[in-house]
Amino acid sequence: MIDGVRIKVCGLTSLVDAEFADRCGVDYLGFNLYAKSPRYLGLKKFQAMQKLLPERKTVAVAVEPTVAELQEMLAADFDFIQIHFRADTPLATVAGWSATAGPDRLWLAPKLPADMDVAAGWLPLAKYFLWDTFDKNAFGGTGRTGDWPKYARHKAAHPQNTWILAGGLGPDNIGDALRQSGANFIDVNSGIETAPGVKDEAKLRRLIVQVHEARGA
Repeated sequence: MIDGVRIKVCGLTSLVDAEFADRCGVDYLGFNLYAKSPRYLGLKKFQAMQKLLPERKTVAVAVEPTVAELQEMLAADFDFIQIHFRADTPLATVAGWSATAGPDRLWLAPKLPADMDVAAGWLPLAKYFLWDTFDKNAFGGTGRTGDWPKYARHKAAHPQNTWILAGGLGPDNIGDALRQSGANFIDVNSGIETAPGVKDEAKLRRLIVQVHEARGA
């Protein structure tokens, strides 16, 4: 935790990047299991490097998994499961993910258009909600920033849940993002990369400096 801000680095594809993220003091390491993602790692590759990873919390990133796929992720000993899904996904499907993983291990990342709020029925199904930027053609990882004041309103209205801010966060905008959103949990990905899946330690360190400055302001 950096000055009261928890940090997850998502889209990791190598042990080298996971190790420098650990050295920088991040809290969570995210691995993408969605085959259509440019940062796709896959379960087998994750398991091959798993024993060598730093002792940080691990997060599996999935898109609308089947129950069987979710069970495979849980069996691989991920600490948390992050699920991206369309806003019109049946509530019963979301409830099934919650029942399988348990609310305390589940990060829900609904794909919300600008005019839509988080559905009340989702709130008791997961402790964590990831607020990402809407893109009709993608499930996260777009590199575009979102509506930070809207995130702040959701966070204030539903303090029983933990709200994670994502979407194009990097060293050049994280200060403004923290001040406008009030976030104390962030997810960084494309904003600290040189190419999809290739993280840049210098960018991550610059981001952490900006977190210090924003929280000290």
